[in-house]
This record gives sequence, C-alpha cells and structure tokens, in this order.
Amino acid sequence: MAMETKESASGSIQKERERIAKFQGCIAAGCYHTVGLKTYGEVIGVGRGGVLYGVNSWRDIIAVSAQSDRTVGLKADGTVVKAGYSEYLGDKFECDVSRLRDIILVSAGRCHIVALAADGVSATGMLEFGQCNIGDWRDKIISVSAGYLHTVGLKADGTVVAAGKNEDGECNVGNWWDIVSVSAGWSRTVGLKADGTVVAVGCNRFGGCDVSNWRDIVSVSAGSDHTVGLKADGTVVAIGYNKQGQCNVSGWRDIVSISAGSSHTVGLKADGTVVAVGDNEKGQCNVNNWKNIGPFSKERLLEATQWESQGLCKDCGSQKSGFIFKKCKSCGE
Repeated sequence: MAMETKESASGSIQKERERIAKFQGCIAAGCYHTVGLKTYGEVIGVGRGGVLYGVNSWRDIIAVSAQSDRTVGLKADGTVVKAGYSEYLGDKFECDVSRLRDIILVSAGRCHIVALAADGVSATGMLEFGQCNIGDWRDKIISVSAGYLHTVGLKADGTVVAAGKNEDGECNVGNWWDIVSVSAGWSRTVGLKADGTVVAVGCNRFGGCDVSNWRDIVSVSAGSDHTVGLKADGTVVAIGYNKQGQCNVSGWRDIVSISAGSSHTVGLKADGTVVAVGDNEKGQCNVNNWKNIGPFSKERLLEATQWESQGLCKDCGSQKSGFIFKKCKSCGE
C-alpha cells in the first residue's frame, strides 16, 4: 500500500510537471531586469533600461531567457534574437546568434548563450572558462541551462553533463541520475529529480544548495545566491541569500512558472499575471500591471493583430484613449 501511494504521488508530480511545461520560458529574471512573454509573441520588460533596449520591437517570440545584463528571445521560426550591454564589453563577451537555426531552446549566460536544436547543442560567446566547450556532448541532450560561467546539459537518460568554470564545484554533476530538469545559477547547479526531490552542487555560502528536504517540486530555478522551487500545488519555496527579500515567496499561490534573478524572484500565475519579490533598485519587480503573460499562441496573435488594426488594446480588445500615448480604458496597457 505504501508503495502504491508513493507511485501515485510520483505520477501526480509528473502530470503536473508536464502540465506546466508550456509555461517555461514565459518569464525570465536577470540581474537588474525582468522580461515576460506576451501570449501574442511580444516581449515586455522592466528594470535597467539599456539591457532591455530593442526587446519591445521583438515579434513572434516563443520563449525568453535572461542572465545578468543579457536578454535572449527564441523566435517561432527557430532563430534567436538578443539584447543587452554586450556591445560595450568587448568582443570576448559578444554572442553571435545570427547563424543559429532550427533552435528549440535557448539559455542566456553572463557571457555566453547556449542553444539546443533537434540535431544537437551549440554555444556562442566568451571561451575563457570553457563554458562553450560542449562540442563533445554527443549523447542526446534534451535540455540546457547557461549559468554565469558554466553550462549544464540534461541527457535523455536522466544524467547530466557540465562544462566551464568549476571553482565551487558547480560542474560536479557526474553522479546525478533520474534528473528531469536543470538550472544553472551564478556558481551553482540545481537538478530536479523525477520523484520531485532536488539536488544541488556548487557555492553554498548562503545555503542555496540546502534543498535536500524539498518534496513535490515540479520546477527549479537557480539565482545568484538563492534557489527557488515550484511545488505541485502551485506554491513556491526558496532558500539562500535573502537580504533583499528574494526568498519571501511563501504567500504565492497558483504559480505555473518561476525565475530566480540575481537578487529578485519572479513568478507567473495561471491567470497570466506576474508577481515579484526582492531587490527593486532598477524597477525589476514592477510587474504588478502585467497581464496576458504566457505561451505564444497563433490564435492570440491573430486576435491581437485584428484588435490593434481597429485601434483597440491588444491585451483585452477595449478602446484606447489619449492624444499621443494612448492607454486602454479597461486594463491600462
């Protein structure tokens, strides 16, 4: 009977993990900015302005990723776009995404970008610590995550590989097994197991790796010095550095996606709204008025385009008012 109960619980966790999978990549937290994917393929952002330059002109986006001062978008046609301060940091920090094609998942690191295609994985950016040395990842990689200066890959058999800086042991994942999801943080790597438990390696100076007692987790996100987990019941847990309140998520409900930034945490709710806690020095937590954040939908794109052509709000279809900067009377967009 106990075995049946355990198997039933594991099955429930798997079903919930599969249910929320479509929401992954709909929100992303960087160092001082936050981005969200509108259901009609546009991107909204708050925080440090230069990092967000150009993202409001992106179209047909199906996923977003952020790390440090970088934002990356995956387009519906499998190409990739990016924004950030890389143009000011010198060539070794530059990430050329112009040649990326047929991409199905993209992850932004501090100085590199990792992309997964059906036929393999590739990386572009700074090479100094070996975080882009993933050419020998021959076995089937099904997911990737770019950390500050390291890269993590999840294999189809549930094992994990890593490359790059390993000063704090963040790449010591060789003995992991039965992993279904990975997240690379600043100097830490977090793995979600099929049974809803969590493992972590790397820097633990603030307790960000103390996740061994977590249960019923369906998604994980590693920030700079804190770790966040989404539970099957839509609540959230967090551990680690909390000076800015980035771990104060105990009151969150109905969450379907999470993202841990440098010193803030963002959660996407089932109704398409967003919550955030933590450092708000650059306004990166000012997401209270966001709505219609969620998976890209061609139907929503068509609807939003029609509404816009009629001078209506793309988010709710209501009339806009104002002489120059028109605002929706209903939702304020």
